[in-house]
Amino acid sequence: MPENVVRLRGMLRRCELCPRRCGVDRTAGETGACRIGAEAVLASAGPHFGEERVLVGRGGSGTIFFAGCNLDCVFCQNADISHSADGRRVSAEELAEAALALRRAGCENLNFVTPTHVAHAVAEAVVLLRRRGCGAPAVYNAGGYEAVETLRLLEGLIEIYMPDFKYADASAGRRYSGVPDYPSVAEAALAEMFRQVGPLRLDAGGVARRGVLVRHLVMPGDLAHSRAVVDAVARAAPGCAINVMDQYRPAYRAAEFPELVSGVPQAEVDALRAYAVRRGLVRVD
Repeated sequence: MPENVVRLRGMLRRCELCPRRCGVDRTAGETGACRIGAEAVLASAGPHFGEERVLVGRGGSGTIFFAGCNLDCVFCQNADISHSADGRRVSAEELAEAALALRRAGCENLNFVTPTHVAHAVAEAVVLLRRRGCGAPAVYNAGGYEAVETLRLLEGLIEIYMPDFKYADASAGRRYSGVPDYPSVAEAALAEMFRQVGPLRLDAGGVARRGVLVRHLVMPGDLAHSRAVVDAVARAAPGCAINVMDQYRPAYRAAEFPELVSGVPQAEVDALRAYAVRRGLVRVD
């Protein structure tokens, strides 16, 4: 295996793959905030036609969902996967086989969903895929709370980074996702992603081949400070593509937080999309 993959695996011994730096020895079966040991846990894999149009194309996005997550979002819409360790433990070889099956089925890309805590396994699987001649873009579909050191070790393996940028307010990140420093960490991570792959680039069919696409979910009462999120994205990744999403709903534990149970007016979403364009970002739906 290449040196970068070896180093990623080495980070599991006192785990520092993500900014939480739990320090547990995942190679010995210990688990930290993500609840996952040394092997990735595959929750599901299949073509997905509900992603952004630039990812779906004609064949769908080849989504590979991992159990576990390094965030603890109380409104998580994938809580049955991200807040669970249920699934099939897979080796990097098995992960690569699952990805190849999606590619053979006609998927446009290999979309690794919630990969942060298993970046070592994703990296090794991508190396194996490339050795087998699979040229489909690898998509790193993450929550945005990433360690720059880990991202640097992924350089050259990931064609498309698709991070969330959830909050521009640290207190919101603490209250709703369980981390104390989300905005500063997310901005530094985005800058590193953008350094590696640059703005989103499409092929002749309008399908993404390389670059960064940021997702931002508009929350009730502007709890995320969304305009400041757009400003942060524009600083870290000028001209970046962004999907300002209107899919918020009070899922998982949101009912425990009175401020999270209301909806988001479409007019607020539309205004934020227009603001993002004024800030030089490229709208993607």
